[in-house]
Amino acid sequence: MSKPSKDTSIITVLAERLVKQRLPRLELLKAQLDRGEALTDNDIIFLKQALTDAQGNRALIERHPEIQEIAAKVAHLYKEIMEKAIENEKNKAS
Repeated sequence: MSKPSKDTSIITVLAERLVKQRLPRLELLKAQLDRGEALTDNDIIFLKQALTDAQGNRALIERHPEIQEIAAKVAHLYKEIMEKAIENEKNKAS
């Protein structure tokens, strides 16, 4: 299988996982945090795994400019979630 075909297959699988699994869970986490709640241990495990996966796909994203914008948006969402989680923990400790 050539590299472009293999990349296309991988991108397709990653996009499906993003739409069906990751984004819905991220939206739930964001809503949970927006209500002032803290992340659970399972939430933190999910985020760590998702970030590890994203790091592993970095070369793929760099090879394909057409997916860089969505990757940046998802990375920004992770950043917002982490910042809000830290804010909620600080407020809880106060």
